[in-house]
Amino acid sequence: MITFGEIKRSFLVSVWFMFLTFPIMVIRVNTVQNVIEWRWKNLLFVGMGSFILSFVWRYLIQRKEAGKKKAEAGEIDRLPLSQRIFEERKLFVPGLITLSVFALVFPFIFSLYQTNIMITGLIYVMLGLGLNIVVGLAGLLDLGYVAFYAVGAYSYALLNHHFGLGFWAVLPIGAGMGAFFGILLGFPVLRLRGDYLAIVTLGFGEIIRLILENWNEFSFGPSGIANIARPSFFGMEFSVHGATIYLYYIMIAMVLFTIFVVNRLQDSRIGRAWIALREDEVACQAMGIDKRKTKLTAFALGATWAGMAGVIFAAKTTFINPASFTIWESIIILCIVVLGGMGSIMGVITGALVLILLPEYLRAFSEYRMLIFGGILVLMMVFRPGGIVPNIRRTYKFEGFENNTKNNP
Repeated sequence: MITFGEIKRSFLVSVWFMFLTFPIMVIRVNTVQNVIEWRWKNLLFVGMGSFILSFVWRYLIQRKEAGKKKAEAGEIDRLPLSQRIFEERKLFVPGLITLSVFALVFPFIFSLYQTNIMITGLIYVMLGLGLNIVVGLAGLLDLGYVAFYAVGAYSYALLNHHFGLGFWAVLPIGAGMGAFFGILLGFPVLRLRGDYLAIVTLGFGEIIRLILENWNEFSFGPSGIANIARPSFFGMEFSVHGATIYLYYIMIAMVLFTIFVVNRLQDSRIGRAWIALREDEVACQAMGIDKRKTKLTAFALGATWAGMAGVIFAAKTTFINPASFTIWESIIILCIVVLGGMGSIMGVITGALVLILLPEYLRAFSEYRMLIFGGILVLMMVFRPGGIVPNIRRTYKFEGFENNTKNNP
């Protein structure tokens, strides 16, 4: 319900915002004619825009609070639409069939540029699902995840450059190298948690990047490695267009494989141990779970997918250098996991496609796309803190006592 108090508060916000932006939006000094131009129309737009945004923001906050009260009172029984799609068969099966057909015909409907963007999005889906093991399931904040991505990419680039090894031969090697470096990182941080763990993993990622940037004899330094071979099909080489389509289908297969493995891991004994570690590390250890083994397994398996994604990235771009593996890559991958929904496979997939594809399709608004991007992130964190598709916490109900009393009154 709209009240006079809400209108008054929004009006005060707009006045305050107009006062703050007055020197920038209204006053303009013309140095050619040595005059001051007064752009009062801009001030009017700022006031109207801030008033409307403030009013809408308050309205949405009220709806959020009302929804919380209804949920606490038990008045909301239906799941959100994003969860009902995956729970109800009549919605899930047609949607899955439509999505599968669209994915298969995508390269033949859209241009090569669009296919390249989608390959990049699918690579980040793999990276997001890998980091979801470490952050979403095990609760270990890893800010150096891009280091394993770089290890996989340089494994393929160096082995291809020096020994002529192909994509399919190096793909398992990249996965193994990623797992090795994951364990190498895991050992020093076994006793760390929270912010301290994040700082150490951040330092590890920067160490790997600086080594690749400065060890010229090994990694060719900032010049990078060029002419990396694209994937072949039983020795058959493709043109650029054919190789792009072939790599697209490889990525579809890799994403499906990743979803299958991560889903099985989530429901396995080690997956339940990760969730226990995330919820309470002390209680997890008190229940007899080997904390060291659980953490090392999370780091190793999460890094495995980053290593494979790095090999695919090197095959896609045919050129890599340390500038492709900065801390911002780790932050983007972490944003994918948080925005999509920590611990949620479908949420991470959705978050990756939104965060990677949205900036590309907003190139028409190049001056404002980062502003739009940041605004979407803020809105998501305020109104859906659980992510786009939040993970559903499993509940267990013991009905043995009730059944026994019914059978034996």
